[in-house]
Amino acid sequence: MATTRLSRLRRDLRNAIMEWRRLYFNIVWGMNIGRGSAISFSAKLDLTNPAGIHIGEDTAIVFGATILSHDMTRNLHIDTRIGSRCSIGAHSIIMPGVNVGDGSIVSMGSVVMRDVPPGSIVFGNPARVLETGIVTGKWGLILDRESKRSAEAAVPAPAAAAE
Repeated sequence: MATTRLSRLRRDLRNAIMEWRRLYFNIVWGMNIGRGSAISFSAKLDLTNPAGIHIGEDTAIVFGATILSHDMTRNLHIDTRIGSRCSIGAHSIIMPGVNVGDGSIVSMGSVVMRDVPPGSIVFGNPARVLETGIVTGKWGLILDRESKRSAEAAVPAPAAAAE
């Protein structure tokens, strides 16, 4: 019983800290980060052009991920957008000006240099589309897949037993 209370207290405290951090990024730095988004304390959000960072609701940015919104070599300050219900994997890099569509997943270690279509999984350097037609929930957790539905539809139903 004590462990249940302790885990509930820890979860509530973590959620409060995440919300305060989201408000800090929005108010102090001028970013646009949606409600319910979780951003790891080791994730790097570009503070050279903070107003260029736009993150949708219920998105997870995990440890070591980097979101850029400027390129000093080209003197470029541009908006980088990450949609709602996305998951940005560990040590991924989202380059300036990229749009990650709603419900997309960026696999760990990926370097995203082009726009990501909604409902996609991308991976690699440079990131390539691995799968489309996914449906995600909060923090980019996969709820449903088009490929799974297609595979189920391709399997014939068992024939009725003859009497």
